[in-house]
Amino acid sequence: MMGRWNTAFTIRLVYALCLSGATLNHARSVLEHGLAWDYGGVPPFVSAFWTALTFIDALAVLLLFARPRAGLLLTVAIMVADVAVNGWVGMTYGFDVAAFSAQFVFMLFVLGTVRMAWRLESVRRRHAGQ
Repeated sequence: MMGRWNTAFTIRLVYALCLSGATLNHARSVLEHGLAWDYGGVPPFVSAFWTALTFIDALAVLLLFARPRAGLLLTVAIMVADVAVNGWVGMTYGFDVAAFSAQFVFMLFVLGTVRMAWRLESVRRRHAGQ
């Protein structure tokens, strides 16, 4: 049973490390340009979304360990929304191919592993008597 829990923890750790990097990237932009920066002229919903990710990504990292299932759900939501928004921005304004590719691959990893992490977390909770 311990091996399964380690697998679930490892999956969440990978998510957390990637989201921590994203948090630092967004925080750098906020510190450099402020909360109201328009990211070079993108529509307000895009700049608001990107700025909000500074805090939402950090929240997901915390939840992945404090409330794992909530963290898993938030991670999926973040990645699907992020790839959708960044895909639209790329199609409209041009792609940063390397950055978008990394986000897309991470989203595929999340979508491909979240069911296992969810299932293993559910088993762990049952065994813990929660």
